[in-house]
Parts: sequence; structure tokens; C-alpha cells
Amino acid sequence: MKVSRKISWLSLLVFVLLLSCNSKSKDAHLHSEEEAYYTCSMDPQVKEDKPGKCPICHMELTLMKKDKDQSNEISLSDQQLKLGNITTAPLVASQASPEESYNGILAVNQERIKSISSRAMGRIEKLYVKTEGDFVQKNQAVYQLYSEDLAIAKQDFLAAFKQLSMPGNFGKNAQNILASAKEKLLFYGLSPKQIEAIKTQKEVSPYTTFYSTYSGTVSEIAITEGSYVMEGTPILKLADLGSLWLETQINVNYAKKLHLGQKATLSFVDYPNQVVRAQVIFINPEIDPNSRLLFVRMEVPNPRLDLKPGMQAIARLKMTIRKGIFVPVDAVIRDENATFIWLEKSHGVFENVMVTTGVESGGMVEITSPLDSDKKVVITGAYAINSEYKFRKGKDPMAGMKM
Repeated sequence: MKVSRKISWLSLLVFVLLLSCNSKSKDAHLHSEEEAYYTCSMDPQVKEDKPGKCPICHMELTLMKKDKDQSNEISLSDQQLKLGNITTAPLVASQASPEESYNGILAVNQERIKSISSRAMGRIEKLYVKTEGDFVQKNQAVYQLYSEDLAIAKQDFLAAFKQLSMPGNFGKNAQNILASAKEKLLFYGLSPKQIEAIKTQKEVSPYTTFYSTYSGTVSEIAITEGSYVMEGTPILKLADLGSLWLETQINVNYAKKLHLGQKATLSFVDYPNQVVRAQVIFINPEIDPNSRLLFVRMEVPNPRLDLKPGMQAIARLKMTIRKGIFVPVDAVIRDENATFIWLEKSHGVFENVMVTTGVESGGMVEITSPLDSDKKVVITGAYAINSEYKFRKGKDPMAGMKM
């Protein structure tokens, strides 16, 4: 009876072991099936557990192995390399003359603005220029002033002139008085021609017309007819539009390479066929903390006066020739968390490497991070690799990408 029970327990133990082995074999087989699948390069949403053709585009399915680790590498088939137009190039240093374009607005050159002010106390009897934007020629009448102070000064000059013809000391003293009276009239803003005209007058007038001593466009009128003014009160401002300013903001990466006197090429939306050379005359010592841009002002020659303040312009600044690693813009993946490129480790095997970038110009980006020169960088198809990499990781291929 005891022998029979021993045989029974032994048989049960063997059965359990066999069942366990069989179960592990099935689990291993299922696990192996879960790690491999067939998909279509054109329609990656298709997943099959056996080879065949894609039900959408009827292309041959490709065997893929699910990426279960956290590696930053990806392996692609020759068919995927071809469909993704994935090409590589050696990482070699090259020279570049970065050129960047910036939008700016033409403005009045504040250093070319002249102010016409009252030279004596009185009342503005008449304004000969009443509209901003009018052009004033040199020696053109600007305003007429009623001034008792001026009338007294003109009367002193006329009396001294008449006294010159008197005999003895009266005539000699009149010369000094006449010279002093003339200096006073010049200080009040009368021209030598106006002063000489007083000699022919029988009586002096309290009204005096003032003329512009330079040409320019009226940028501001600060007074109206009938207003009383003090000595030094602004009447109007004239701007010389033969020279303008272009104000713009440039990338902070160029701050160290930018210098006063640097040349720039300007083009204009309103005059697409016109190109003007400008010069940097001011660089703000402070960087805008919000935009990380640097304010720059350029002087723009305008001899024909065809350029107008307020016009939009595009400034192209060319920096000093520099040597470094430059890759196409499309080779750099800008994610919301990092910036990286794809390097080829071996045929069909790629890894992403985080990088820092420098200047960007002419469709090329400078890579300032140290890189392994023995490897090749993906120059076309980088976004295709990145999308496939995210897809295998179970992520949205377009999530976080900045195109």
C-alpha cells in the first residue's frame, strides 16, 4: 500500500514539472512574438504577427523588433532608409560668413533735426509754414513776430546810423553805438540784409519776419498764430531726410561679432529693386531680457529723398568669417526639451546626440558642442528617423517638435 502511494506522488510531481515546462515554453514563445511584429514603412499603423503585404498600399511588410530598452539608438532597414530619404555626411569643420536678415523701420535721424525758436519775446503774428511734412528751403520766410523789444533795438540802430553824419564827438560816438546796436540785432536773429534795410526806413516797424537758415522737412510745429512766446520758445522743427536711421534688433549670438561702423545691406518692401548700404552707428549695451535681442541703429544715406520715415526695411548683416561645424537646418531636431542631431554609428544604426547651436545663416546651423569626428551626421531625413524613434517608444511622433 505504501509503495502504491509513493508511485502516485511521484507521477503527480512529474506531471506538474512537465506542465510547468510546457507553460514556460509557451510564455517564451508568446513573449518572443510580442517583441517582434511586421509593419509597413509607408503605413506604420499597420501591425501584423506574420509576414505579408500591407492591406493599405500592398507593399511587403518589414520585420520589426519592439524597442523595450531606454536606448537612444534606432535600427532601420535598407527599405526604410530609402523611403525616408536618409543621407549622411562626415562631421568636418568648414568656414562660413554668417549673414542674418532682420526687419526694421526707417526713422528720422534725430541728429539731423534743427529747431527754429523765437529769438525775442513777442506775439506770433503770422506763420508761413503750417503743415507738418512741408519742405522748407533755406532763406524761406517761416514766421512774423510782433516784438516791442525788437522795435526798440531797431530804433536804436536807426538813430545811431543817423547820428553818424553829425560833427565832432557826436559822429565818433555814433560809430560805437551803431556797432553795439548791430550786434544786438544779429543776436535777435536778423540777417545782415535785414539790418542794412533798416537804414533806408523812415520809421521802424514792430513786425519782423524771420527766415530759415537751413533746409529741411517740417517734422513738428509747436506754436500757433496769435500765441505769445518768450525768448527761446520752439516754433517748429526741421528734419534733414538726406540721412535716416534704421532701428532693428539682432540675435544675441551676434553680439560679440558686431561692431560700430559695420556695413549692412538694406532692401525695402516698397522698392524691391533698390539696395542701399548702411552703417552701424549705435549698439545698445543692454540686451532685452524678454526677447534676448540686441537693439541696433544704422545710418542710411538718402540723397534722393526717395526713402521715407516709417518704411519697412530688411537689413542683412554679414559677420566675420568663422570656422566650425555647420550642418543643414533640417538636420537639427528642436524638441521642447532639447536640441539634438542624429549620428550614424553603423549602417542603418543611428543615435541621437544633444547639442548646443550657434549662429544660423544660409540654411546652415553652427554646432558648438564637441562631437566625434569619426561619425557621420544625418543631413536629410532626420525628422523621419525621429518620428520612427518616437513611434517605437510609444510616443506621438509629432509631439514636442518645433519645425
